[in-house]
Amino acid sequence: MSSPFGTWTSPFTPDRIAASSPRIDGSAFVADEIWWGESIPAEGGRLTVRSSTGAEILPAPWSARSRVHEYGGGAWTADADGTLYFVDAEDQRVHRMPRGGVPVPLTPPGPAHGGLRLQSGRLFAVREDLSVSPHRRAIIEIPTDGSASDRPALLKTLVEGESFYAHPALSPDGSRAAWVEWSGDRMPWQRASLVISDGTARTELSTRAALQPEWTADDEIVYSDDPSGRWALHRQRVSGAQAVGTAEQIIDDDADTGYGLWVLGNRWYRPLADGRVVAVRTNGRDRVVVIDPDGSAHRIPLPADGHVSVDDVAGSRVLLSGNSSTTEPGVWCVDVDTGRVEAVAGAAPTDPAWMPPASEVLVDGSHGPVHAFAYPPTNPSAHAPAADDELPPYIVLVHGGPTAHVTGAASAAVAFWTSRGIGVLDVNYGGSTGYGRAYRERLDGGWGVVDVDDVIAAARGLADAGLADPARIAIRGGSAGGWTVLSSLVRGGTFAAGISRYGVVDLQMLSAHSHDFEAHYIEGLVGPLPEAEALYVARSPLTHADRIDVPVLLMQGADDRVVPPAQSEAIRDALATSGVEHEYVLYPGQGHGFRSSETIIDALERELAFLGRVFGFTPAR
Repeated sequence: MSSPFGTWTSPFTPDRIAASSPRIDGSAFVADEIWWGESIPAEGGRLTVRSSTGAEILPAPWSARSRVHEYGGGAWTADADGTLYFVDAEDQRVHRMPRGGVPVPLTPPGPAHGGLRLQSGRLFAVREDLSVSPHRRAIIEIPTDGSASDRPALLKTLVEGESFYAHPALSPDGSRAAWVEWSGDRMPWQRASLVISDGTARTELSTRAALQPEWTADDEIVYSDDPSGRWALHRQRVSGAQAVGTAEQIIDDDADTGYGLWVLGNRWYRPLADGRVVAVRTNGRDRVVVIDPDGSAHRIPLPADGHVSVDDVAGSRVLLSGNSSTTEPGVWCVDVDTGRVEAVAGAAPTDPAWMPPASEVLVDGSHGPVHAFAYPPTNPSAHAPAADDELPPYIVLVHGGPTAHVTGAASAAVAFWTSRGIGVLDVNYGGSTGYGRAYRERLDGGWGVVDVDDVIAAARGLADAGLADPARIAIRGGSAGGWTVLSSLVRGGTFAAGISRYGVVDLQMLSAHSHDFEAHYIEGLVGPLPEAEALYVARSPLTHADRIDVPVLLMQGADDRVVPPAQSEAIRDALATSGVEHEYVLYPGQGHGFRSSETIIDALERELAFLGRVFGFTPAR
């Protein structure tokens, strides 16, 4: 069928997108089953635990979600007998639930918990107490019999203070522990220490941005670090709580085994009992490799190639979860000896007739090369009129963080646009992870400049190549991505419209209300206060809202504690004063990110209608 771009009939309806957007949250071998965490959009984003038998392990209304460091992670684990340990989303206490039983609390009310780790029958967690000043965080060991639920003194503290902690790991003989630790004036990808303790003494290893310690023997620990500019695996011999000699890098190539430590619980590698290591290597996209003891490696042919987590191992079997450029997000079980790959959950193959494969794009920017993924309009039942020489409209996506990255994964959320005749360009601007420390640090001191220059360069590169209509390019992003959206609109001249989801608009306001984890984040991205106060004002989109001259759609969660509604409402008021076409939507019950089906559906419907008005097409119903 011949019809203009943007008007194509699509099976990817907003309600289908909402139903197809569950988030996979870890997986584990449990007896003869495989369990995994999965969000349920239809239940407000409640996170349950499911089994490969088809059973739902964690029933409603319980939801496993942590609020430690605000972004949480590591909210559940299980033992071999099928006992589930989880952090309840409501009270943030750790609970134990025997299979088929009733959850009982293991920790007292008050503090939040996350990053659960069960080793040798011992349960560890990261604890965060925001009820005291200054706020306190710790790594604790929790008795699994429930005795500490009303007696905090029975909780064993491994380490406690004002610093931040992650990735507790117990040595095989149980005599020593290791963890990652960083101070509040740095983000963990800037500087994080690996600490080893035997209960009486502690040693901080010489690391730059350590991640995920794992004991491979009582006298040997493996971890990831990036002293050479890429997160790579290192092996360190230890004696007591002391390092012996220097660390040995296990493998060296132009890729990262690691990511920004936004959430607790992610695993980028797992040692096998025979000395091999299964690891994720990221250079834009992910690949999973098996590293032999001699340092040689071979790739596992696996569909998962985006934000892959190596969740669990059992013998030669490995559980991995993540995204894929050819399937839906899922959980895979891989036998590294036979090469057999089994899709356990999700991972349904996508139809390339409807789901366009992402093309890796590299354009020259004023600060260096800019990486992106392009998805062209794709619909087997529709095409634009040949005689019109019409170029398609595009929407440029800007990820949040800003220290994060996109991977070119197949996504029904992308197909929502491309199947209607709207192309998508997903940009990894300078500051993104996945391309090494130098690319990541390109944004240092340059937030609001480098990211804006890069998304503009990517959009113009697409138009210059004759792939997009230069008069019909919109930009859309959330959180830090919303900041880049609005900053790009202030710059003007490239984008015909902007969509900001819970975007940052005022740096001083963000700094004043920032939570602990990100309290000093902006200092690295812009500059320290009060010295850089003038720069905070000059960089903020709110300061220059009068320069925005294209339509803007603003969407915000009413319960957002990271970027409160006051930010979106401030730019709304400024746009109203300037007489700029805009729409503002506040979603009750939603926080920093939209999780409920109703909100996801409404937001997509509004975005599509908004682009139709701006670009002059009537979307098919």
